[in-house]
Amino acid sequence: MPNTQEEQTDLFSSRQTADPGEPPVHSVSSLTKQIRDVLESSFAEITVEGEVSNFLHHRSGHRYWTLKDDQSQISCVFWKTRQLSFEVDSGQHIICRGRLTVYGPRGNYQLDVFQVRPVGIGALQLAYEKLFKKLQAEGLFDETRKREIPKFPKRVGVVTSATGAAIHDILTVLRRRYSLVDVLLRPVSVQGIGSELQVAQAIRDFNNLPEVDKPDVLIVGRGGGSLEDLWTFNEEAVARAIYSSGIPIVSAVGHEVDVTIADFVADLRAPTPTAAAELITPDKNELLREVSGRFSTMKYYTTQKISDLRKALISHSTGYGLQYVLKQALESKQDELVRLSTLMKNRSEQNVEFSRLRIDRHLASLRALDPRGVLARGYAILQSADGAVITDGSNFPVSAEGTLHLHSGLISVRRTK
Repeated sequence: MPNTQEEQTDLFSSRQTADPGEPPVHSVSSLTKQIRDVLESSFAEITVEGEVSNFLHHRSGHRYWTLKDDQSQISCVFWKTRQLSFEVDSGQHIICRGRLTVYGPRGNYQLDVFQVRPVGIGALQLAYEKLFKKLQAEGLFDETRKREIPKFPKRVGVVTSATGAAIHDILTVLRRRYSLVDVLLRPVSVQGIGSELQVAQAIRDFNNLPEVDKPDVLIVGRGGGSLEDLWTFNEEAVARAIYSSGIPIVSAVGHEVDVTIADFVADLRAPTPTAAAELITPDKNELLREVSGRFSTMKYYTTQKISDLRKALISHSTGYGLQYVLKQALESKQDELVRLSTLMKNRSEQNVEFSRLRIDRHLASLRALDPRGVLARGYAILQSADGAVITDGSNFPVSAEGTLHLHSGLISVRRTK
């Protein structure tokens, strides 16, 4: 009989051999389980590139294929419940994101694929055209379903990278044109496989906010780049999230020459992120000039009306008594009109001044959020050699090189301990 707790515990369905020096004998199932535990925990998410062979679209709806290179191959499965942005076929060169799993009955390992993206400009263009035709046939591009962008938004939601040029350009324009607006940023990755899921989820998250917190309009996009860089906004997941949004969406991807599927689905397409911020907001200086112009026009016509009435009354007077009575009445009404005109002028000036104070107050709030203000107080931003912002010392190992961004200038640094 075993004398210890360890001897009594059979962790892996194994049995001890007669010779205590020999390792325990495992069953096939227990060995397969150990292998599965190691593989699935070590490769819970992995991206693999290769060529498709032996592609099979099973009648069940699942897709199976082999991903290979010149030396090795791996079996892949793509379940029918997942969304595929283009049709996979044998001979294609693709990138797969998924996880390793072990099929116990056969002892085989395979790649459980979450997402697929074609490799190469030609493949990307083909995938673009196929998805474009599919979504167009479903009515996602119809102009009749697109909503009007509000003229005076109180709150703007932005779905883009927190560190890219796009958010900087958008904030700069909003501060200059219409600083009364509140900006809500949902930072996401805008490049690489899996980034389309982040963008789509960010759009859904904005739509799921309580009505009091929900933005009046969303800007979704990024700065310029190659076709591969911008591919996130050619993915079906992003297109359907834009289509399903209850909040009007402005697509602002790349430069003016860049056109993505997101541009066709969105309620408004802006050629650049800067243009998006300009399209959704009025110019505060134009608004102030318009208010001032309307006040001047109103004052002019009021004064002219008073003068015309005075002349008419004097011309119709036929006697001194009547003239006196009419003069008194006219002066009384004139005083009343002057009082009302002064009151109207004062209230208009107060409204203009109140608007200016609100603009200045919001402008001050935006300045307080400006990272450059933080740097001016003596703080610095540390970036690694690959451009990532370091917020945790454990992410900046010993001997790593980086750059300190100061309020004025840069300093190259190396961690020594």
